[in-house]
Amino acid sequence: MNKQAIVDAVAEKIGVPKTQAEQAIDTVIVSIVSTLQKGEEVSIAGLGIFSAKTRAARQARNPRTGEAIQVPSMRVPKFRAAKALKDAVK
Repeated sequence: MNKQAIVDAVAEKIGVPKTQAEQAIDTVIVSIVSTLQKGEEVSIAGLGIFSAKTRAARQARNPRTGEAIQVPSMRVPKFRAAKALKDAVK
């Protein structure tokens, strides 16, 4: 399922035009991204928790040359599934 399929499902379920459903989905996505950029968590009951984690700097190897390179620390998104989601997927 992709974003357009989600938009179609939301529009059909709540009976609104697809443009309004797409705006709603876009607003949710933008809200999650901006909250993660601030370093805060987004918790959605029944779905899970989105958070941003800092990955430590590390030494890595270039697979082509075998040369050691330094990878800087960076923030990466993280998702922890809720128990309800885990149980539904089983």
